[in-house]
Amino acid sequence: MRHGRKTVKLQRRQDHRDALLANLVVSLVEHEQIKTTLAKAKAVRPFAEKMVTLGKRGDLHARRLALGYLHSKPAVSKLFSQIAPAAATRKGGYTRITKLGQRHTDSASMAFIEWVDRVKAEADGSDEATAGEEKPKKAATKKAAPKKKAAAPAGDAKPKAKAKKTVKAAKAEA
Repeated sequence: MRHGRKTVKLQRRQDHRDALLANLVVSLVEHEQIKTTLAKAKAVRPFAEKMVTLGKRGDLHARRLALGYLHSKPAVSKLFSQIAPAAATRKGGYTRITKLGQRHTDSASMAFIEWVDRVKAEADGSDEATAGEEKPKKAATKKAAPKKKAAAPAGDAKPKAKAKKTVKAAKAEA
């Protein structure tokens, strides 16, 4: 019987497993959605939810406990400033695991793990800050590319020569 055997070992030593799970939580906090194996997603879920619970507490001791586990100041600040306030009304179940099928190389079951409130915010359109940041970057990239192509036929030799000089100058300075 498996009484009291809650830990999923993932075929790793304890120190390697702890580092793996901490890195997965940091990636989940930074990217808000990660693609990993189903076993790792199921193993990381309790740790990610504990970090959100610490973020909801919001005191200095909770912040230091989270930093001691995650070892990433930017991830802890994002957890406490963005992710935990978004989950403030939720009593639990902060993550969602979506099965993706098997990986072609080794037939491992793959899954997405993501924050539940992240998808809800994007569907409602209330997350305008994130959506607003992505759209101008894409539009600026599309606008910048045609301008460079239009400028190139007017003076083919001069812009290329200037570009070569700047690259050479940059290498010389480095």
